[in-house]
Order: sequence, then C-alpha cells, then structure tokens
Amino acid sequence: MDDDPRQHSGAAERNQGPILAELHRLLPARGVMLEIASGTGQHAAHFARALPRWRWQPTDAEPRALASIGAWCREVANVMPPLALDVCTAPWVGVPTPVDAIFCANLLHIAPWAVCAALMRGAARHLAPQGLLVLYGPYVVDGEPTAASNLAFDADLRARDPAWGLRRLSDVVRAAHAAGLRLRERVSMPANNLLLVFEREPA
Repeated sequence: MDDDPRQHSGAAERNQGPILAELHRLLPARGVMLEIASGTGQHAAHFARALPRWRWQPTDAEPRALASIGAWCREVANVMPPLALDVCTAPWVGVPTPVDAIFCANLLHIAPWAVCAALMRGAARHLAPQGLLVLYGPYVVDGEPTAASNLAFDADLRARDPAWGLRRLSDVVRAAHAAGLRLRERVSMPANNLLLVFEREPA
C-alpha cells in the first residue's frame, strides 16, 4: 500500500515555471511569503527551492492538503510547517504579520464569491507596507473575448457548484479596492490565465 501523502497536480507542474519567472521579476531578494490555498504543496516546494532567501508559509483549509504540503516540503529548509487556514475566518490565527508577499493560485473560481473579499481583507491586514498580493488563475475580462476553453471550464465549475465559476476581473479589483488594495499589474500567462499583482492604495 502506498502511504505517500503527496498529491499531484498536473496543472501546478505545468504552470510553476512561468509563475516562478514572474516571482523572480516582482519580488525583492528576500522576505516572508504567505501562500493561500497551497493545495498539493508542489508550488511551495518548487518556489521555495528557487527563492532560498524567502521564508515560505504554506496554508490550506483541507487536512489532506496539509498532509500533502508537508510531504512535498519536508526537505525544503525555508518552508515553514503548513498552517490550517480558512480564508473566511478573521483573524488568520498563526499567520506571520507582516508578510512581504502573499501568493494564491487557482482559488477564487473554486470557492464562493465571499472568499474573494475575505482574501483581500486578510491581505490588507497582513501585508507589509510595500508588500504584494499575487493572484494566478483564469478570469473574465470585460470588453475582451473569453477563450473557449475558459468558457467551458466556467460552465463545468458552475454545474458542479453554482457558487463556483470564473470571476470577472472588474469585480476582483472592486473587492481589492474595498480592502485598501489596488491592481498594480496584470500579466498574461500561458493557457489563458492571468497573474494579478495588487499593492496597497497610496495613503
């Protein structure tokens, strides 16, 4: 019997290279990174190895995910033990404050809309003054055509749970603004995804 708790995501394996290239560009040489909804733990292990002067704090709400994260990151010295975190709770108990960056991939479309606002409020509480919130995933952009693959993905998500589905970029930006954050940068990524970079609104 296989007792290895590591889960595997093909999407995480495919997208980690392009995401890491953007993290190298966006982030300073060192800092503390909070990862929200770390999932399998593949991103945490890969990015932390490639950014050895960053301390990485993975989190997830699911016990199986926490076990997988721990297994993937067991031998990565700059990854802290994974924290159980429900984004909609406040405060985020055990999360370092402040953190220099927050990373979250592929969460908002597989969670109720309330998670987006909660994520933005939590980021505003925990980010250092110059900190960045980096989101990755598929979005619907007003005035721009949505890829057929994303439309099909959205329909599949909504069939599985009516509270799920691709989020409109304008709605996400509005939720960020309500929490005191603004969109600094939008980067087109492979497979019709976007990397969104948020920072604090100027005082």
